[in-house]
Amino acid sequence: MGPRAAAKKLNKFDPKTFLSTIDGGRKIAAFPKKQTIFVQGDSSDAVFYIQTGKVRLTVVSATGQEATIGILSEGDFFGEGCLRGQPVRMCSATTMTDCSVMRIDKKSMMEVLHREHAFSDMFVAYLLTRNIRYEEDLVDQLFNSSEKRLARILLLLAHFGKEGVPETLIPKISQEMLAEMIGTTRSRVSFFMNRFRKLGFINYDGGSGFQVHSSLLNIVLHD
Repeated sequence: MGPRAAAKKLNKFDPKTFLSTIDGGRKIAAFPKKQTIFVQGDSSDAVFYIQTGKVRLTVVSATGQEATIGILSEGDFFGEGCLRGQPVRMCSATTMTDCSVMRIDKKSMMEVLHREHAFSDMFVAYLLTRNIRYEEDLVDQLFNSSEKRLARILLLLAHFGKEGVPETLIPKISQEMLAEMIGTTRSRVSFFMNRFRKLGFINYDGGSGFQVHSSLLNIVLHD
């Protein structure tokens, strides 16, 4: 199989359908909003796959300070550190919306990665893409203004730049959480969010969330 054919096959691969056919070692559970899936320090013995909903990953320092390190959505994996021998969870995972999450035992996940090449190719591609995202986050944190960092995280939450249709509505997320994610204060986030709204880059939808428009890219791209 040539590279083009292999890439085409990989693009057609549906992990959600495939994972649902694994014999044993998996369990699908429904989690309501604000439910804890696991906490920092728990035993690390499974990988999780989000079928629907959004999940927030947080870490707590030795002094008790909490920081949001990621917000994941449908099609994302988390908890994969167990595959490399990570004995305990290095972060906590909490639902931001009602979620359907598949839990895959470490042993079953390892077996399917070795056995099913299409799945292992997809999983490696996913991890590489996320690693690139983390590198971009670091560059963003080091060199960009807090206004640009906020604009970028809002666009990422709305899935702009990803395949498929961007989300029209981001579930309600607190300004404190946004401030944690971009490394600034809540007052600065409030100032920029009001500015984005006045410029027509975002719209609030009552108390359920807000819409992000592609015009917000102007903030990210502006020097």
